[in-house]
Amino acid sequence: MGKDPLFIVAAIAVIGVLCILMVGIGGFAKGGEFNRRHANRIMRLRIIAQAVAVGLILLFVFVRSLGGS
Repeated sequence: MGKDPLFIVAAIAVIGVLCILMVGIGGFAKGGEFNRRHANRIMRLRIIAQAVAVGLILLFVFVRSLGGS
């Protein structure tokens, strides 16, 4: 499973979501000008990245259920 390219892409997408989430939480905790300017943009980016990650995970599960490697 670890050598499956689709699994690797899905894992990278999940790590990307985690990074975006951490930036958003950090900006929210710090507050100030950065949070005012970028909070909504970061939240939208996180939601889009999450949708992509979930889609890739579902695609991976579907391909594995069909008997793919």
